[in-house]
Amino acid sequence: MIPRSRIVPLVSMRRAMNIVEDVFHAHGLGRVQMPAKIYIHLDKYHGDFRAMPAYIGGMEACGIKWVNVHPGNRSRGLPSVMAVIIVSSPKTGLPLAIMDGTYITSLRTGAAGGIAAKYLARRRSSSAGFVGCGVQAANQFLALIEIFRLKTVDVYDTDRARAALFVKRTKLAGLKFRICDNIEECVRGKDIVVTSTPSRRPIIDARWISPGTHINAIGADAKGKEELDPAIFKKAGIFVDDVIQASHSGEINVPIAEKMIKISDIRSTLGEVIAKKKKGRRSQEDITIFDSTGLAVQDVAVADYVYRSVLRRRGRRVSGIDLAG
Repeated sequence: MIPRSRIVPLVSMRRAMNIVEDVFHAHGLGRVQMPAKIYIHLDKYHGDFRAMPAYIGGMEACGIKWVNVHPGNRSRGLPSVMAVIIVSSPKTGLPLAIMDGTYITSLRTGAAGGIAAKYLARRRSSSAGFVGCGVQAANQFLALIEIFRLKTVDVYDTDRARAALFVKRTKLAGLKFRICDNIEECVRGKDIVVTSTPSRRPIIDARWISPGTHINAIGADAKGKEELDPAIFKKAGIFVDDVIQASHSGEINVPIAEKMIKISDIRSTLGEVIAKKKKGRRSQEDITIFDSTGLAVQDVAVADYVYRSVLRRRGRRVSGIDLAG
């Protein structure tokens, strides 16, 4: 078992972003196998489990993640999301490593948001608004500052103390932070808006979104969840990590189910933009949305990098019979 304490020093946000960008590219070229997430819904406990397998051709990485989402865990002193990842040899099927997947899940989700903004936001974006100030918001922030020279960051959370903690942990010299009293104040006029809440109703009004804004919609990751006013989709370019997954469990799942938008309204996947098969932002005034549901290929790619890094540090050869310990 490779614990979190060994993984954190091995994978920086910058490294994770490089890995995630490469795997999005492979996804865009159709070089991966990634069945849809399998859900076990536990309404009794207000949570769920998900099984997420994937194989990445070329990288020759194969594995599966077992992950839960229990929003009420904060009151229990536990993370809302916890995960374990198994890395296996695609050649022999031999299990190579079992590792903590909680940190990897959080890191790769932040990295995906950063890569999405790299390709979809305006290049000189300098302002950002964060709605929801939990662990994922912090990772989204760390990814954005790898790409952009942000000058102002506004934040909002229903728990003001959590917003204050976010600012305390992420505040950097030269950056102006502000804790907002309402969501409109947080998102209006921003170059980039990040939403990472467990909301099941729209909390971002279309009237608050300015021309040219890019939105990373991170919170919706299961059927029935949504953060954005469906009217935003009528005036925006919609980009997803995976069409099938997003239409069933992403930000677009409710508008599609209620026939407010169609799957054909999706402009493209992020991978297709990175692979230059589809165009991303069309103009400085274009509003763009990245609907992030989290892909198994991201987890497996980062986990495979961790496994190989552990072996290199031990001076061991990577083969079909090596074990991470």
